[in-house]
Amino acid sequence: MTASPTEALLEVRGLAVRYGKVLALQGVDLRVGRGRIVTVIGPNGAGKTTLLAAIAGLIPCAAGEVVLAGEAIGGAPVEDNVARGLSLVAETRELFTAMTVEDNLLLGAFSLPRTRRRERGAMLEEVFRTFPRLRERRRQLAGTLSGGERQMLALGRALMSGPRLLLLDEPSLGLAPLVVREIFQVIAELRRRGASVLLVEQNARAALQIADEGYVLESGEVSLAGPARALASDPRVVETYLGLGRSTV
Repeated sequence: MTASPTEALLEVRGLAVRYGKVLALQGVDLRVGRGRIVTVIGPNGAGKTTLLAAIAGLIPCAAGEVVLAGEAIGGAPVEDNVARGLSLVAETRELFTAMTVEDNLLLGAFSLPRTRRRERGAMLEEVFRTFPRLRERRRQLAGTLSGGERQMLALGRALMSGPRLLLLDEPSLGLAPLVVREIFQVIAELRRRGASVLLVEQNARAALQIADEGYVLESGEVSLAGPARALASDPRVVETYLGLGRSTV
């Protein structure tokens, strides 16, 4: 199976990452088309979070290329990649818990060039329209939010940088099914607005339902790739990752 021919925003070619003598990723090829949601599923320890960290520039690559909008960014500092329009929402969410919701959001726009900082008010309003609950809690300390609200805040802060590509690491982790449904609906809405998303997710059923394309990462290598709908009906994916449970989205 092959991915969609949609114009690529992100291309990963032959990516390898080492932790000492351990090869965590090997020969990973992946692409994200403009305005598409691409998901990476796989078991714990497969290298999914490592993949996102390498793309974002948090860890060095032992081999391979990472190309964003035609520009090679492998080895570039994280702050440079953020300025290029790449934004990572980590599994741990990394919020400033002693600051208010609004201040956390405004920090997301910190990397904007001076010429765009005047747009912060409009961007903040757009985040509040996307997540009305954050508007209600804009003066509340981030540390007092529920798990679902923290995930909304982490997503909202990433959107404040005006990203071309969102890297999402396990956005459903630790959340109740109703909140998971809400988060995934927001991710799908971001695509309708033209955003591109690379989604790493253990909830394979939910991820494949909203994604356009998907990759299965096992033991640091891509074992399957193709349209998300085709992967969702592939017997190997059904048996290993989907089972017979009903959807949470």
